[in-house]
Amino acid sequence: MTGTDDLGTSVPVPRPGRRVVSLVPSLTEALAATRPEAIVGATDWCTHPADLDVARVRGTKNPDRAAIEALEPDLVVANQEENRELDVRRLRDAGVPVWVTDVRTVDQAFASMRRLFTEALGWGVPAWLEQAERAWAAPPPAGGPRVVVPIWRDPWMAVGSDTFTGDVLRRLGAVNVLDDAEGRYPHVELAEIDREGVDLVLLPDEPYVFTADDGPEAFTQVPTRLVSGRLLTWYGPSLVHARDELAVALR
Repeated sequence: MTGTDDLGTSVPVPRPGRRVVSLVPSLTEALAATRPEAIVGATDWCTHPADLDVARVRGTKNPDRAAIEALEPDLVVANQEENRELDVRRLRDAGVPVWVTDVRTVDQAFASMRRLFTEALGWGVPAWLEQAERAWAAPPPAGGPRVVVPIWRDPWMAVGSDTFTGDVLRRLGAVNVLDDAEGRYPHVELAEIDREGVDLVLLPDEPYVFTADDGPEAFTQVPTRLVSGRLLTWYGPSLVHARDELAVALR
């Protein structure tokens, strides 16, 4: 059978999927929460669940294509933002089916995962996904804070426009100060984000690992709060609790 991935590419999809390699940490968690026995490979960055015991195929940007081919997967799951088009193309040229997701909003995350589980894998809609959809069904509250979410320092980079994280903030009633910046993850000077007009800086633990000793000390005008990057950037089972936990962080 064939299906059409998020980028409109026709992909051969033997259903149900029995041997899956995931090149996306959040989708690895989603797959493991649904049918863990079907996962045969994942990246070194796939940290959830912590007890996932599968072959590791290096990173999201430098996957070991030979190792992936050797696992003989029914399907490789990738993402347009996290994985290189070159790797996707070369895997496909080698005869490996690759399903590419494209997620930039909460609603897109739900739609993309529904299609992955039903059209690509033939597993049906998992209960956790329906629970997450209910958790995010309420409209955003009004009067939320104006926030900045750095993702790197030296040089400083932050969440800009057209991102999943930005939509998460909107759905929580917050305003991303850099939503109209040029680029999805613009470079910024510290003075641009540590200033009047910014109510709160959220410091996630990925991709840069901000900690109590590394990040908050740089800000002298705006209060900071350490948060789980998984809650801000992962689309999977974490969405079940992300809305409530992030709402607390934004108070």
